Amino acid sequence: MTFTHTNPLHGQGRECVITRRACFSSSHRYWLPEKSSEDNFSLFGKCSIAPGHGHNYELIVSMGGKLDSDGMVLNLSDVKHSIKSKVTGQLDFRFLNDVWPEFNIHSQEGILPTTEALVKVIWNRLKDELPLTSLRIYESPTLWADYYGKNMEALLTIQSHFNAAHRLAKDEISLDENKKIYGKCARVNGHGHNYFLDVTVRGKIDPRTGMICDLPSLQAIIDDLIVEPFDHTFLNKDIEYFKTCVPTCENIALHIADILSSPIKKIGANLHKVKLQESPNNAAEIYVEQSLPNSLQKNLTNSLVAQA
Repeated sequence: MTFTHTNPLHGQGRECVITRRACFSSSHRYWLPEKSSEDNFSLFGKCSIAPGHGHNYELIVSMGGKLDSDGMVLNLSDVKHSIKSKVTGQLDFRFLNDVWPEFNIHSQEGILPTTEALVKVIWNRLKDELPLTSLRIYESPTLWADYYGKNMEALLTIQSHFNAAHRLAKDEISLDENKKIYGKCARVNGHGHNYFLDVTVRGKIDPRTGMICDLPSLQAIIDDLIVEPFDHTFLNKDIEYFKTCVPTCENIALHIADILSSPIKKIGANLHKVKLQESPNNAAEIYVEQSLPNSLQKNLTNSLVAQA
């Protein structure tokens, strides 16, 4: 018997987004020469202390395009070389303030190498090499920034954590009826979770400080309004709002978004998204600035490849 093999095109010509991860270790210092030592410390805290401090950075490069006849958007060896030659090879084990002219704070155009500013500058250095759709850079596991090529606009995310218990049940129906809706979560004595909270803010990167907003102030808002009041509580009984609202992961995330939106606005940023991770299997995300149907339609109609 003779078999005839064909070479189907598969996905050739169809659009796809791919990602490449790269890591580097660098140090930096937040210090502006036009400000006094007292003002620098007031603005940047311990980050202003000489000679600086370091991080193990993780860079996620997202690229979009059409699959070629080999089934690839781009040759990953070429991608790896571009990222290394343009970014990681220049930044690894270096002092960021000195390595690139964009971070020369003694120049009027110089900007401090904050997480937000760094991801924007990296975009500008890669955009002519790769078809970028987005960049994300982790300064630490609990702090990262996203950039989409929108001039000085970026996203900054802080991750926090709290422990709380809850019971999913409606007072107006029976235990058996509640169990049909909520399953084991309706049991009378409740259960607990280790919640991980990601708060994402959007704003313009200050051309001098490199910040979307004051990071310690943002952290204080999250700690004071959410983490401290919610931590080690039985939500149904200890949080007034949930005495009349079933504390599902979705409702908790919505309530957190409602609490944070106005205070974050007062420090110069916009609350973009709240993500609440209830367990490794369950999470809820609230997109504060747009409705979900609109965002889905936008993702379907927009080109995958961002315009530089």
